[in-house]
Amino acid sequence: MTSAIKVRVGIGLGTLSGAASPDRFASIVDRCESLGFDSLWMSERIGAETPDPMIALAIAAGRTTRMKLGTSVLVLPGRNPIILAKEMATLDALSGGRFLPAVGLGAVDPPEQRAFGVERRERGRRHDEALALMRACWTGEVISHHGEFFSVDDVQVLPRPTQSRLDVWLGGIAPSELRRVGRVGDGWLPSFCSPADVAEAIPVIEAAAAEFGRTMDPQHYGALISYSDGPLPQRFVDMIERRRPGLDPRSIIPTRDALPSLLKEFIDAGASKFVIIPLVGDADPDSELSALAESLLPFET
Repeated sequence: MTSAIKVRVGIGLGTLSGAASPDRFASIVDRCESLGFDSLWMSERIGAETPDPMIALAIAAGRTTRMKLGTSVLVLPGRNPIILAKEMATLDALSGGRFLPAVGLGAVDPPEQRAFGVERRERGRRHDEALALMRACWTGEVISHHGEFFSVDDVQVLPRPTQSRLDVWLGGIAPSELRRVGRVGDGWLPSFCSPADVAEAIPVIEAAAAEFGRTMDPQHYGALISYSDGPLPQRFVDMIERRRPGLDPRSIIPTRDALPSLLKEFIDAGASKFVIIPLVGDADPDSELSALAESLLPFET
């Protein structure tokens, strides 16, 4: 790691129980802002208690002035890219340029994938076409587009994002997903991965980017890191077994005390932007966030 790399630590609510409670959500948002966390991230799962990420982040934007606001990740296939481009540009404009979009193909959950109304074999192509169309919308120009899945004429999307360009990060760790990051992504935000996975993946991403005449910003590699001091929720064990057969779930979901040493390993592997996701059930969010701030914010550079 060079001194130019900026390490940043944010908090992800993931599928945290109780996050949809208005008082609890407001308390978490306010505490993250006051403690100095770089960002707040919301995940998308239809069947979990976590609130819709775009709506929740809009509420968080109204309660904060400094903290960045990200999706981790928002499912892109199955959405209207014109409408989503408008929503994201609006959130960025009303938050003063603090929106961080990360998008993907969706969870490894067949019923939830089917709920988005997209054939599995089409998800990747829909994702890539939608992303290209959204980027065209964010220019503020009148555009026309005729592709495999979307067709529009003379459409202009306003307001433009406050940021000169919305960098869109992608998730995933499969070889095809890493190549997609290099081909069309602005950054990489994987979940349920190890520092060794990151070290192995970055050259794959950069090689794919080079094939398409692109370069990846070395600042734009991150990781979602879940942790738990208690027994792991069974749905997470099942998810990891589906995604990473044969892998010990505890090797990628540490305890809170193990987070600092793991974060250092990720930094050494080339990641610098972190989303920490507490799997703590009904634990007191104030004390949990305070402990995380004390142990992890010193890593920021």
